[in-house]
Amino acid sequence: MAIEIGEDLQMELWDVYNRDRIKKDKFIVRGEAFEEGDYHLVVHVCIFNSAGEMLIQQRQPFKIGWPDKWDITVGGSAMKGDSSQVAAERELEEELGIYLNLEELRPHFTINFERGFDDIYLVEKEINLEDVKLQEEEVKDVKWATREEIIEMIRSGEFIPYYEGMIHLLFEMRGKYGCIRQ
Repeated sequence: MAIEIGEDLQMELWDVYNRDRIKKDKFIVRGEAFEEGDYHLVVHVCIFNSAGEMLIQQRQPFKIGWPDKWDITVGGSAMKGDSSQVAAERELEEELGIYLNLEELRPHFTINFERGFDDIYLVEKEINLEDVKLQEEEVKDVKWATREEIIEMIRSGEFIPYYEGMIHLLFEMRGKYGCIRQ
């Protein structure tokens, strides 16, 4: 949930969770300090095509946090009242103009970080780049990239410095759940 607080300013509200991911009866304003034991929800969606490439986006040079770097398809914080799936759908639609119904999809995995939980969705979908509508405030460009291209971009400093193992995991896990090869 975002609240208008001025001409072009919005205040983002995030639900607060405990360490067991149970929603507390409170929220936080983006940018405020977390209290001890408070966490929030973040989502990422990686879209892959039938050629095994991931749709990646380049962040705007004026964006705070990793300006001008390439990143996985989309990501962002869940707003107050969002489920994980709703937040993932919203991020896709806002940043790239892509609407996908993720209501029945569970995250492929969740990564815990210092102040929250990051649900990662892996989706197989053919997307025509000409149909993508970039959110000017956040996204400069998009393209399809192979695992090897992304790893090289990380090494050269063009991509957000994710662990290379995480990129390998994203590509390895696409289209599957669990951790045992079937």
